[in-house]
Amino acid sequence: MLRVLVIDESQSRAADICAGLVKAGHQVAAVLASSLDLAGRVEELKPDVILIETDSPSRDTLEHLSAMNRDMPRPVIIFANDDDSGLIREAMKAGVSSYVVDGLDPARIKPIVEVARARFEETLALRRELAETTQKLSDRKIIERAKGLLMKTRKMEEEEAYHALRRLAMDRGQSISRVSRDVIEMAKVLL
Repeated sequence: MLRVLVIDESQSRAADICAGLVKAGHQVAAVLASSLDLAGRVEELKPDVILIETDSPSRDTLEHLSAMNRDMPRPVIIFANDDDSGLIREAMKAGVSSYVVDGLDPARIKPIVEVARARFEETLALRRELAETTQKLSDRKIIERAKGLLMKTRKMEEEEAYHALRRLAMDRGQSISRVSRDVIEMAKVLL
């Protein structure tokens, strides 16, 4: 059972959404009239999914979603009447997993939530992979730089410099990238 945070300025529409969510087997964590203090409410309520129904998402709503997406990412579904492609792109950049135009049919809630969750998980996996790849590239650059310093200052061959860094990393029980950073920092002080 998923906990869903519903945001809708219309209480009657929100009641229909809540009924559809319960029928789909989900629990309503809370119903908010606006996205004001969204991050605080998400931190407090810890919903699994955020569902927003609006005529058109405001710039403030998209900014709140973007901030929340950086710190506490969650699948976000927006049901709106506005089909402006620029606005849809902005919503997707803000972390919206699914943007559905022409309102909400309570009978469609379950599959829409599942698609949004699947897309969110895929996006999260891609972000993690990108972060890991970026970190590996950064580590590789640092190791290359430390090897270059050892080759220049100690007149070592490349393989010899790499083995020296590896030995130092093993002796210290640290990663080779951490040792390489230390070598670069020491070189700044000494040179």
